Amino acid sequence: MSTSTSTHALHIDWTRCDGRGLCTEILERALTRDDWGYPVATRGLPERRTDAPLREDELEDAEEAVRLCPLAALRLTRVTVPAAAGGARRSGRSA
Repeated sequence: MSTSTSTHALHIDWTRCDGRGLCTEILERALTRDDWGYPVATRGLPERRTDAPLREDELEDAEEAVRLCPLAALRLTRVTVPAAAGGARRSGRSA
């Protein structure tokens, strides 16, 4: 029987963001800026650059970044990661 763990991610809504960079200053280990100044995740899958996986010790800073974002372009989400013998699965189903 496999179990799952829950973690948090910071979602960046690029349609709202204007690239001011406050979030990248607050979460400098989780976010960086792209060539146009928009925040992108430093961890995770390249195609999911708008969803930054967060470590437990970054959660408080992420909450602050969400509160301080002038355009409400950030949102905290909860992500469930299955603990399977072959690694995490995207579907969330166990074999």
